Amino acid sequence: CILGTHHEKGAQTFWSVVNRLPLSGNAVLCWKFCHVFHKLLRDGHSNVLKDSVRYKNELSDMSRMWGHLSEGYGQLCSIYLKLLRTKMEFHTKNPRFPGNLQMSDRQLDEAGESDVNNFFQLTVEMFDYLECELNLFQTVFSSLDMSRSVSVTAAGQCRLAPLIQVILDCSHLYDYTVKLLFKLHSCLPADTLQGHRDRFLEQFRKLKDLFYRSSNLQYFKRLIQIPQLPENPPNFLRASALSEHISPVVVIPAEASSPDSEPITDLVEMETASQSLFDNKFDDIFGSSLSSDPFNFNSQNGMNKDDKDRLIEQLYGEIRTLKEELESFKAENERRTLQLRGRISELEAELAEQRHLKQQALDESEFLRTELEELKKQREDTEKAQRSLTEIERRAQANEQRYSKLKEKYSELVQNHADLLRKNADVTKQVTVARQAQGDVEREKKELEDSFQRVSEQAQRKSQEQAEVLEMLKQELAASKQELQVLQGTLESSTQVGAEQSTRIADLEQERDSLSRAAERHGEEIAALQAELQQLRDTLSSEKESSKKELETLQTQLQDKMLQQRLAKEQFALLQGSAREAERMVQDALSRLEDPAHISCTGSADYLLSRTLAASECTERLQDAHRKYLSNHTDVSSLLPCVALFAHLISDTILQGSATSHMAPMEPADRLLEMCKQCGSEAMSYLSSLQDLDSVEGADCAAVTSCLGQISAIGEELRPRGLDVEQEELGDLVDKEMAATSAAIETAATRIEEMLSKARAGDTGVKLEVNERILGSCTGLMQAIQLLVLASKDLQREIVESGRGAASPKEFYAKNSRWTEGLISASKAVGWGATVMVDAADLVVQGKGKFEELMVCSHEIAASTAQLVAASKVKADKDSANLAKLQQASRGVNQATAGVVASTKSGKSQIEEKDSMDFSSMTLTQIKRQEMDSQVRVLELENQLQKERQKLGELRKKHYELAGVAEGWEEDG
Repeated sequence: CILGTHHEKGAQTFWSVVNRLPLSGNAVLCWKFCHVFHKLLRDGHSNVLKDSVRYKNELSDMSRMWGHLSEGYGQLCSIYLKLLRTKMEFHTKNPRFPGNLQMSDRQLDEAGESDVNNFFQLTVEMFDYLECELNLFQTVFSSLDMSRSVSVTAAGQCRLAPLIQVILDCSHLYDYTVKLLFKLHSCLPADTLQGHRDRFLEQFRKLKDLFYRSSNLQYFKRLIQIPQLPENPPNFLRASALSEHISPVVVIPAEASSPDSEPITDLVEMETASQSLFDNKFDDIFGSSLSSDPFNFNSQNGMNKDDKDRLIEQLYGEIRTLKEELESFKAENERRTLQLRGRISELEAELAEQRHLKQQALDESEFLRTELEELKKQREDTEKAQRSLTEIERRAQANEQRYSKLKEKYSELVQNHADLLRKNADVTKQVTVARQAQGDVEREKKELEDSFQRVSEQAQRKSQEQAEVLEMLKQELAASKQELQVLQGTLESSTQVGAEQSTRIADLEQERDSLSRAAERHGEEIAALQAELQQLRDTLSSEKESSKKELETLQTQLQDKMLQQRLAKEQFALLQGSAREAERMVQDALSRLEDPAHISCTGSADYLLSRTLAASECTERLQDAHRKYLSNHTDVSSLLPCVALFAHLISDTILQGSATSHMAPMEPADRLLEMCKQCGSEAMSYLSSLQDLDSVEGADCAAVTSCLGQISAIGEELRPRGLDVEQEELGDLVDKEMAATSAAIETAATRIEEMLSKARAGDTGVKLEVNERILGSCTGLMQAIQLLVLASKDLQREIVESGRGAASPKEFYAKNSRWTEGLISASKAVGWGATVMVDAADLVVQGKGKFEELMVCSHEIAASTAQLVAASKVKADKDSANLAKLQQASRGVNQATAGVVASTKSGKSQIEEKDSMDFSSMTLTQIKRQEMDSQVRVLELENQLQKERQKLGELRKKHYELAGVAEGWEEDG
């Protein structure tokens, strides 16, 4: 199977065969399929994943089906199918990871795109992936009787065989998880990653135990060398522990002989043998040469060839022709086979050359990649922004087209409904008239049939009489012709009486002419009678046609009315189906409230209120559509969409209410959960009433509306509190804070200029050089912050003007209070950071401060400006010119911050070099004493460093708590 996927560059043939297998009826066969499919995903062609994704839902359904069996292979198949689905989803989300998960450290860094958020998400996905692997591992071991040597039995080996692939996956996943956690701990605070560490410790203990138990089984000892994990898990809080980590390596011993090593040319030999066997059978049946013709009977007897012999000879010739064509086909096939083999050899040579060129290109690209990383990051950011913008525009266009189509369809349905109503009224009137007219038509039809019968009989009699007269005239004409012939004979025989005969002939000709004229008159009379008969027939047929049309019209009208009744029944059947499906959707939402997996879901009160508002509006539209349906039972076009949307929004509201209750205090959480259940029950009762023809008119969703109102009230209680500032004062507070920030920055810049002047007047040498460099970089940072604040003001003004509409700026700030509070907090942080940095610089210039304090202040200012940029970007347009200016100013602040840090480090190193110690005049005893003092000082500093780190952690926790109180996080908790 693996060679086949590489040969056809996909898995179409594999899935075409699998779809014919009874996987849902044979658990052992399903287990074998999972094993083979796992191997294909690991070692098959890269397109196996693409061809298999389309069957992901079928594997999920099969997993749920086998999960109902608690004995035998049922649970094993269910868990293995879940693992395969998780593996496909992981590789679909992370296409950089190959199927066998073998990657270098550089490729692992590229998979995260040097973004800490990507590394964070990737670690979570690897945890989920490893969790599925461990579940299968534990389920297989729990299904075996470990008190006996199960690994040497066929049944035990059948269950243990897939665990080789699981061990290979687990070793790589464990290695990558450890490396990613060390990388995350170098970028994020340790408290943020507490959940990651707990989950890793749990999986570490499980994996270590499973590896130890597997290594003791006799079955694995000859097939695979299982690594052993260390006694203690890695300490992620110590960065140097990464160097102590040893990647677990699984070793598969090379087999002495493998069926895969057999030459593929055996297939060609088998094909040649089958062709020769076909030739022999052909010769045995039809003969091998022309000389031994079994159908040639001339050599058996001396008789001449008859028709049967010729037929046999002709058939033999056709057989000979077919054999020649078959031989030509064989020769052509062999020639094409040789050509294809030669082409394969050429392509293999080209492939080797291309691989060589590819290796050279990889080396060159590796050399150039280091130079292009920064440009690549900027290009990727731009491409992401463009793709997101294109996707948004495409979705907007698709939504507009869908809305226009729905609007046209709705107009058409309304028009058709009006036409059907008018036609129904007309048909009702015409049916009554048609019934009366039908009786009249039947009476007229009978009268016409009687008159037609009479006319037909009369015309038949006349035609018979005319036919008799015509027959008599024909007989007389024939007699005249006979007499004429006799007279002509008499004329020829006797020339003496020629004159008399001529006279007689003239008389006869006159008589003949008169008879001809009489025959013509009779013919004209017959034609006139036939025309009259045809006219009567046409009249009768037109009367029949008109009667038939009227009858068809009446039948069509009657059928239209019956169709209207049938349409009403079908419309109600559609309503029943929609209501039934909607009831199942609400029931599913209620059942998920009791699902243990749903307990981990959380939600916010704001989102719950938005879902409740949407559900309330949909309930009102549903009530209006229900009233329209009651007035006209043939129109459910407006009711069906409302029923589906009603069920979806009610289900969403129930689930979001449950998720919100998980983060709420106990009393409101219980009330909210109970109200969600009551809302679901009322919705199901309403939908059940829509399915009964007797109760559909009395269906009312007022109880659902009441439940939604109570859920909204509870959600309002759970909404987080904002700043203790009146909403009307937010606009003024934003302007005041921005102005205070600008003033603080200007004051800081003025103080730095004054300190620079004092340093130039009072310092000399290295100290003057260091102070000038530090104060100059601080001045540049203040200027960059001033540009950032101005750009933030311009962007803020643009956001307010574009978003407030007809409202005032204060109303806009009050409407978007959370965003406004973010701006205020960011502005305060920038102004405070500038003031603190100036104080630190003043102390450093005077020789009383520490260089580290100045560097910490610079980093704090960079973080504060990043917060201000993020708060300003939330509501800004992506294509805004002011946003581009703000981002450019943010980059300038980052560069200036880096300049301050660099100048501070440089000045510190210069001063430390100036104050370097001189031990040339000290004795051995003095040096030993100084060494002991230094060791004591080192221990004291290490102890102090550990305590300061703990203090920093506690301060950050307290900072997060206070920030949460200010932002209303404690209510969300």
